[in-house]
Amino acid sequence: MKTLQKYIGLIISLLLLGAIVAWPLLSGKATDRETAFVILRAIALAASLNILLGYTGYVSFGHIVFFGLGGYVGFYLVSAQGVSIWMAMLAGGLAAALLAWALGGAILPLRGAYFALATIGVNEAVRAFINNFVPFGGPVGMTLNFRVYKDYGGPAQVFQMTFWVMAGLAAAAVILSFLVKKSRFGLGLLAIREDEDAAEVVGVVTPRAKTTAYILSAIIPGMVGVLFFFKNGFIEPANAFPLHSSIEGIVMIMLGGQGTVLGPLLGAGLYQGLRGALLIQPIFKNIQLAVSGIILLLIVLFIPRGLVGWLHDRYPKLRKVLP
Repeated sequence: MKTLQKYIGLIISLLLLGAIVAWPLLSGKATDRETAFVILRAIALAASLNILLGYTGYVSFGHIVFFGLGGYVGFYLVSAQGVSIWMAMLAGGLAAALLAWALGGAILPLRGAYFALATIGVNEAVRAFINNFVPFGGPVGMTLNFRVYKDYGGPAQVFQMTFWVMAGLAAAAVILSFLVKKSRFGLGLLAIREDEDAAEVVGVVTPRAKTTAYILSAIIPGMVGVLFFFKNGFIEPANAFPLHSSIEGIVMIMLGGQGTVLGPLLGAGLYQGLRGALLIQPIFKNIQLAVSGIILLLIVLFIPRGLVGWLHDRYPKLRKVLP
């Protein structure tokens, strides 16, 4: 019973994820599958960012850099070198992890607003570099020869395949988030979030812990970037490093509940649902980011711990089943 209770939060999260996957299968509509694909992508990115933001308290406004860099590396390998999508995804995740490792020692000693500003600078610097990097197509980007899809059964089969792989990446991000939080390492990260100086006093090696969290939070976004752009068939700096996507990720985490396993999943689903509704309304389609800002303001003012935190406060017993 205690073992089941320990994992019930993860089970609930995976069941909710399963419901999102089942929705387009039951409806049989291609549009529902594409909407679910977008939601699963948001879940994978938000759950990964939560390892850094939620557990250590370090707010990264440029976390999308790992999505873009991984996407570029993997896309280049598939389109120019003929590498399989599976090896390209591994390479994209590795490239993102290496960037996080290289940056860790430089920007993680910064705290608060200084770290947040540094992450914006990193994203813009990498985008500027890619914009002038000729092998990656420079400002024009790269386009995939769709004959590559024949190796995977054709375009229709690729769309089905990428949907299932994205579901797997979203599940992996949620499971990784759960395992980190329930580990001794995760307790160290939570100690850093509450008081970094006190964490050092009690024995947490904060530079190593923060760097490890940063690397773990980067791997899956790098792989997601490869899959996403492989499916789209093209990549360019503007859509690989969109700063607003990092902001939206923070909104999703804050909405669902930062530092919780279920929170990013709930936040991503609700936010993407709202975003989709706004996109089809002529009045609101051009002010999505304004709506994001309003949502973030309302969260900070009224439910600073997000939906899961609100449930914890209102129903204390849920703290054991909704981590």
